[in-house]
Amino acid sequence: MKEKIVCATLLVEKSPQALPLGAACVASSIKSRFKNLEVLLFSPTMEDSEYFGKSDVEKANIFAEKLLAFADVKAVCLSVYVWNRLVLEKVGLSLMEKGILVIAGGPEITANPDSFVGADFVVSGEGEAAVPLLLEKLEKSSKYDIADTSIFEKDFAEDAFFVEKSKYHPETKKVFYKKSLAGEELTSPYLDGTLDLSKYEGALWELARGCPFKCSYCYESKGEKKVRLLPMERIEKELKLFAEKDVPQVFVLDPTYNANKERALSLLKMMAKITPNTFYYFEARAEFIDRQIAKAFTKLPCAVQFGLQSSDEEVLKKVNRSFNKSQFVKNINILNQEGVIFGFDLIYGLPGDNLSGFCNSIDFALNLMPNNLELFCLSVLPGTDLFDDAKGYGLVYEEKAPYHVIETPGFSKDDMKKAAKVSAACNVFYNQGRAVPWFNSLMKALQVKPSKFFKDFIAWYESKKCDFAPKNGKKLSIEELSLACVSHKEVEKLQLDFLRDYLDGGFSSGNSSVKSSGKTGKKQYLLPTVENLIRFNGAISRVTADGTKEKLSLAFHPDDLASPYAADMVFFAKNCGRFGCEVAIEMGSQGIWWQVKEKGKR
Repeated sequence: MKEKIVCATLLVEKSPQALPLGAACVASSIKSRFKNLEVLLFSPTMEDSEYFGKSDVEKANIFAEKLLAFADVKAVCLSVYVWNRLVLEKVGLSLMEKGILVIAGGPEITANPDSFVGADFVVSGEGEAAVPLLLEKLEKSSKYDIADTSIFEKDFAEDAFFVEKSKYHPETKKVFYKKSLAGEELTSPYLDGTLDLSKYEGALWELARGCPFKCSYCYESKGEKKVRLLPMERIEKELKLFAEKDVPQVFVLDPTYNANKERALSLLKMMAKITPNTFYYFEARAEFIDRQIAKAFTKLPCAVQFGLQSSDEEVLKKVNRSFNKSQFVKNINILNQEGVIFGFDLIYGLPGDNLSGFCNSIDFALNLMPNNLELFCLSVLPGTDLFDDAKGYGLVYEEKAPYHVIETPGFSKDDMKKAAKVSAACNVFYNQGRAVPWFNSLMKALQVKPSKFFKDFIAWYESKKCDFAPKNGKKLSIEELSLACVSHKEVEKLQLDFLRDYLDGGFSSGNSSVKSSGKTGKKQYLLPTVENLIRFNGAISRVTADGTKEKLSLAFHPDDLASPYAADMVFFAKNCGRFGCEVAIEMGSQGIWWQVKEKGKR
């Protein structure tokens, strides 16, 4: 019976993006070097029934017991990230007590190897290179006798290794690997069967490694600036495998997909040809967008995410990001003109920023009509340039993962909480509410900025007594609601309930009242237009996303609601004639279509 090496990690959730790619890459590399070992992949999620709702200690005990149940385990390799670090450290300590060799690596450890004590060896650098070489050296040393360090003194130097004791845990040894593998040296966990695509709802896909930028809050801030490209031959083989396995969605991991325009265009053409039915998610930089690449994005089903982070140039300078606002707007408008689906990321708690500036960034971003706006609290990740500069910026942050900022000179604790609420409200109302087709038109009609609108939505939601109360009877906070699995129909009802009150002039909230924003007071006359636009576009989104059929009663003809005139809600409300009708919406071979039956007629 072959001895086993287990490559393990704990995933944060069940989702199309939840694949153990890091652990699988290490497993794939070990497989290619050791034919005498059986290499296993173990990757439960925190949402699995046996882990869900448990404490970190309980999760660690369950995880360790599962690993110890494997027979003839020679070593366990732990893939450590911000979200699983606390659990896996405890897992590692449990395994070491049982005499199992533990090797740990990943971005969290590469950035700060001294801090992790739950391993015999911590690997800093590229795991596919370091771990197999480490195993080779250990194999020569009396059957993995980790006490014998004499084997490291010369051989590791030749392989660009060096080993030293951990600063905080004398029994742990640090292994540093200075070299990075060339693209053609990296094995594919998909092509060798390490990752079985039939078990997942999507794929995480590397086309290159490295990033040409050095944003100070990112682990890449101290990485090599050189971008290593994976061979086109490998990429094509993986694409054909995606097609064979009918992978529904692929998340491209390149932090700047379009940094190399010609390669980006070539790859888009290849994706469209081989996997025309697969939906792709890209991360890109807006400064590299032009008409040609925008058109190329439209040739396959895809969405593009841009790390805006802030609309304040001075704030971005502090985290080593360049930003030209006018050029950004110009390039994003190209995407809108070509019909590309895109979204933005924003971060609150950045050095030099404040609550007002963060709200301005929200207003700027949503004015450009992104499909989604993802908002995050700043994490001061150990090992980044921002971590080194945090004291100078006056950043107060959590000492343990996820290292969220607590307060800054510009962001008080209270303002950070307010920013978290606004972020949650945006996620619920805009993202989960699929509001992009009508949101800006609504803001224009109400004469209100999005950030102010979200604050009013928060006040209204907190004034309600029973909306979204789970079985224990305790109402979900706006932050909890943002994280809950709420259906689009439920969010749509929430949107409409709020807007009925809002358009009626306002509502009571505790000891104060919230008045609808705008210069003209009550705007009840807008309500039929608002209701019909939200319900009609909501039905279309569900049909598109889920392939379902929808039936609904409308006060306006759907052709009118889908027309450019509906982009001006005030004009539409005052000029469009009513047409009470029953509408059936479904997906056809040519896209969305609807049947209309006038009320009272058969």
